[in-house]
Amino acid sequence: MVAALELYLDVDATRRVRTLWRALEAEGIPTLGSLHEKHRPHVSLAAAHRIDPHAVAAALEGLPDGRGLTLSMDFVGQFVGRVLWLGVTVTAALLDHHRLVHDRLSAAGIETWEHYRPGRWVPHCTISMRVPNPMMAPAIRRCLEILPLSATVTGAAVADHSNDVYHPL
Repeated sequence: MVAALELYLDVDATRRVRTLWRALEAEGIPTLGSLHEKHRPHVSLAAAHRIDPHAVAAALEGLPDGRGLTLSMDFVGQFVGRVLWLGVTVTAALLDHHRLVHDRLSAAGIETWEHYRPGRWVPHCTISMRVPNPMMAPAIRRCLEILPLSATVTGAAVADHSNDVYHPL
């Protein structure tokens, strides 16, 4: 199970990612769109097995939620374990927001996975958590078809779809 602090994308970027999800699904490649059927296209700032959404909201009180940040997705990446994603180009504004969020979470004693912390985080929009090995190359080619993709952050939430948690911030 995974809980995450997610940044959500504007309507056009969301539509384009969902279109990509549907195209990959039509080719037999499972995507985040069909996993729990609750996911929205997003970029996760923090993740852990469990995150208390009320504790996160309290820790981040008064901090901007990321609305208005511009995200540029310009490349495709793959994590070990067949995870396919669109890579977000790093900007000072994005890294500053990420650091502020983690400073607040850490000060509140909220534990997150190490690979989401400042200095280790790879900003990305997950496309699939389990691309079959023989389908990775075609999946990457399909992803490249929608790039570059510019998005504006429109909101944030703590989400844990396995446990029916969705808490807007």
